[in-house]
Amino acid sequence: MVPRVVYGRGSFDQLADILLPKRKNSDAPFIFLVDDFFQDKTLVTRIPWLFNDQIIFVSANEEPKTEQVDALVHKIRQDFDEQPSGVVGIGGGSLLDLAKAVAVMLGNQGRAENFQGWDLVGRPSLYHVGVPTISGTGAEVSRTAVLSGPQKKLGINSDYTTFDQVVLDPDFLGSVPKQQWFYTGMDCFIHCVESLQGTYLNAFSQSYGEKAFDLCQDVFLGDLPKKDAEEKLMMASWHGGMSIAYSQVGVAHAMSYGLSHVLGIKHGLGNCLVFQHLNAFYPDGVTLFKQMLKKHLIVLPTGICVQLSDDQLDEMVHIALAMDPLWENALGPKWKERVKVEELKEIYLKI
Repeated sequence: MVPRVVYGRGSFDQLADILLPKRKNSDAPFIFLVDDFFQDKTLVTRIPWLFNDQIIFVSANEEPKTEQVDALVHKIRQDFDEQPSGVVGIGGGSLLDLAKAVAVMLGNQGRAENFQGWDLVGRPSLYHVGVPTISGTGAEVSRTAVLSGPQKKLGINSDYTTFDQVVLDPDFLGSVPKQQWFYTGMDCFIHCVESLQGTYLNAFSQSYGEKAFDLCQDVFLGDLPKKDAEEKLMMASWHGGMSIAYSQVGVAHAMSYGLSHVLGIKHGLGNCLVFQHLNAFYPDGVTLFKQMLKKHLIVLPTGICVQLSDDQLDEMVHIALAMDPLWENALGPKWKERVKVEELKEIYLKI
């Protein structure tokens, strides 16, 4: 679990005090990885950089890749003689996953692709802090840094991946565009559906999943004031992330990984594109999801997979089926007897 959390509007301004005791010396910088959306915004003036700290702006237009992590780690090691004091990620799920992965790799040797999987990290990561500026992914609380590699999209899943400190400031959520707000929020909703209906479910994950599920319904089917909705979605993201940290996600996430790796579809949208066609797996969840689409006037894109070659379609199915824990959570230990390749292809071709 994340050991330290600060919550509240304006809490980002406590970041300087949070980082100060963790500074090793003036030659051991903090590395701030920041969504380039904020490059010309006032947020930059509020980042508490000192001495030779480095701010690196990163585009979130594409999800993080193993080669991107390797390039950042190489740059940081080239730029500084001393190991940094830590890494701070400021942005959405992609930036938070990138910050987690960079912190892990700065504490270990090798290429990021060699750490994609479960419990492959042998040494502690650098101290790292997460500041989510959009809510839904649960990346701020999860033990996973999801990366696309040369062969697969898969997370660095380890106890060393989890943030050492998170700052939850709902003020950031006011500037999120509506469609992005919806797609990312639906990532949280789908987390809840997959966790609560999964075979890995236990009392611990259930308690968090049920709370997140209720909060998502308040936010996306209720009529809350804007600030209340922002605060509830931030907490839904946290609780949803905690739920899957102690259980697992399922079919929508497995199949969205295929979409992302082959076509570059971003995670939140990819989950929505798949989930709408999963009546056979999550009928009640799909019904609620379609009510949320209608209420918020969201029209999902179509024709995404119409032009796929047979090789691309096969690759998407291969990547989806490689996510063994997700399928086992969804369908049990004999899931391979229940999932047919042609069934997955039919779902993709509807998208």
